[in-house]
This record gives sequence, C-alpha cells and structure tokens, in this order.
Amino acid sequence: MNTFYWQVKREFWENRGGFLWAPVVTGVVFLVLNVMAIIAAEVMSARHGIQIGGNNFRELIEKASDGDLAQVGAALDMTMLSSMGLITIVLGFVVFFYCLGSLYDDRRDRSVLFWKSLPLSNTSTVLSKVVSAVVLAPVIAVLVGIAVGLLQLVIFSLVLSFHGINMWELLTLAHPLRAVASLISSIPVYALWAAPAVGWLMLCSAWARSKPFLWAVAAPVVAGLMVTWFGIMGVFNQTAVWFWSNVVARSLLSVFPGSHFAMDRHAFRSVSENLGEAHNPLAMISPTQTYAVLASPNLWIGVAAAVAMIAAAIWFRRVRDDS
Repeated sequence: MNTFYWQVKREFWENRGGFLWAPVVTGVVFLVLNVMAIIAAEVMSARHGIQIGGNNFRELIEKASDGDLAQVGAALDMTMLSSMGLITIVLGFVVFFYCLGSLYDDRRDRSVLFWKSLPLSNTSTVLSKVVSAVVLAPVIAVLVGIAVGLLQLVIFSLVLSFHGINMWELLTLAHPLRAVASLISSIPVYALWAAPAVGWLMLCSAWARSKPFLWAVAAPVVAGLMVTWFGIMGVFNQTAVWFWSNVVARSLLSVFPGSHFAMDRHAFRSVSENLGEAHNPLAMISPTQTYAVLASPNLWIGVAAAVAMIAAAIWFRRVRDDS
C-alpha cells in the first residue's frame, strides 16, 4: 500500500502542471475577469449616476417572501458555483490527455525500461495512473473550485457592502456548506462514469506504437460512421444515435464532469422530474440528483467495459516492446 501511495504521488509530481496548476490558473483567470467586470460596472454606474443597494436593503429583506429570499440565495449560490464550470471543462481536457499519454510517453522516451527494472508490477503501475485520473485530479479540481467559489462570493459581498448592503446578512442567504458537500460527494460518481473513457484512452496509450490520439479518436468515430451508414443498430432495434451516445461519446467524453446528465436517461429523468427546484442550482447538483445515475445499467456496463480495457492495458504494458 505504501508503494502504491508513492506511485500515485509520482504521477502527481510528473503531472502537477495539469493536475494542480491548470485548475489554479483557470480559477485565478476567472477571478481576475470577474474583478475587471466589477470595476467596469462600477465605472459605468458612476458615470451614469446609477446607485446600487442603499439603506432600503434591510427593509426589502424584511418584507421579502420566502420565494424571493430563495431566489437571492440561489443567485449567491450560482455566483459561488460559476467558477466550477470552467474548471470542470479544464479537468476534462487534463484527464483526457493525461490518460492518452500515461502509458505511451514512457515507451516513447524509453523511461519504461527504468520503471520496469524496479520491483513494481505492471498492475500497480497502471492502477496508480487510473486512480490519479479518476480520484486525484477531480479532488484537486474540486478543492480549487471550492476555494475560488468562496473567494468569488466574498468579493461579490464586499462590493455590495460598499453600497450600503450588509455583507453578513447577505451571506446568510447563501449555502456554502451545502455547495461544498454536493461537489465533494460528486467525485465517486465521476470516477465511475469516467471509467470507460479512462480505460479506452489508456488502452490506446498502451497499445499504439505511435499517434495514440489518432487511434483513440478515429476508431470510435469511424465505427460510428459505419454503424450509421449500414444501419447496423437496426438489427438490435436501436438507432445509430444510441451507438453515438453510448459508445462513441462514452469512450471519449465521459471524462468531462456532468456529462452523465446529457448521456444517461436515468440522470436526465431525475433532473427533469425536479425542474420545480431549477431556481436553486444546488438542487441540480445535490447527491439525490447526482447519485440517480447509479440506478442506470448504462453506468455499470461502462464500468465492466472499463475493467476489461484496463486489464488489456496492463497486459499490453507488459508485452509491448517498441525497441
């Protein structure tokens, strides 16, 4: 277990540019752009004599209905969560290209000969890369997203406090702890949902002698085109759209957090049935919504396929010799 820990730590050291600095830089850029937007809005309001807030805010809060307060809280929650949108997109690209080069790069620069000379099994080496992709990278991204979101919320509240709005009274309408819990609880679901894409990309990384990106993308896309042209899915009473969604998209796009809401009917139905809470962004990412995908056979079939592909990647790492 201690050896496995150091293998995962090695992956972090060698890929901290993607795992750590990519979400950090994205978050910093997001905050800088928001500060610039706030400054621009302040300049425009000063030029046109527009006043925001004032002494009547407390009176408005006291007279507001529960629905109005919920909308204010939802706006604050959206302010806090908005940074996660960009960070999750960056996370998807980081995991995609990390998996694609995880086993190929060692063979390309011949460092695989050194690592194979150590008393480290191929299984533990590949699994350490899998854990780095589906656990380490999303955990870091979520923690950075939480930090950036809280800073964004504080900046927003400070700006409003300059206009006579009570900062602490405003913050009581937000739900930072609920947001943090929802984001952290989504990591296990992401790990399961992303498994097929991680398995496929690592299989291509272990098998391809050159250009793993081309093989990883071209193989499922060409298969999808053939299925569409020849109507092969009609034999199974399915359409070509099913193949593109459940095979092509799952093998390439599952590494993007939240993609299960678009690809899986169980997750989509869970969201559709709770559109009454759509005014609250936290309701859409709550564990009730996120974990609805666990009832989907699609998820577990993908996990089974991922196990098979990861096993194949382990075998190819053991037998592949590009010398």
